Amino acid sequence: MIVYHGSYIEIPKPDVAHSRVNVDFGRGFYITPLLEQARKWCLKFKVKKGTAVVSEYELDDAAFEKCKVLHFNDYSEEWLEFVMDCRRGNDKTDYEIIIGGVANDKVFNTVELFFDGLIDKTEALKRLKYEKPNLQIAVRTQEVLNKYMHFERSECL
Repeated sequence: MIVYHGSYIEIPKPDVAHSRVNVDFGRGFYITPLLEQARKWCLKFKVKKGTAVVSEYELDDAAFEKCKVLHFNDYSEEWLEFVMDCRRGNDKTDYEIIIGGVANDKVFNTVELFFDGLIDKTEALKRLKYEKPNLQIAVRTQEVLNKYMHFERSECL
């Protein structure tokens, strides 16, 4: 499977060490099979850093068979609770790969309202029901990155 990562630099050797902790699926290297999503994601870097680069990788399909994978098909109650746990630093799971929707601006606003206690879970899920998920894949261990993902090329935007 071809996947992409948006950044301000080319990343030929992805690592988990440089990732942030309290994000949607916790510490990991985030990729997407959607090129346009990666391009949009890294354009924010062009404004801040002056450069935007999409790195392309081949992610071996065997990773999804051999690794411990959590897959969210939509913005569900399980997705919302998992994202909240990760953002609070309370994720104690040992998933190596997590696949699911991105908390983009509109979704992020709903998640933040729920996170801050301004809306309840029922209202948050009602709002999320109408959002079409983008797709992110968090590879959460260096071993999986090293074994199953290989750099192909990059594109400067």
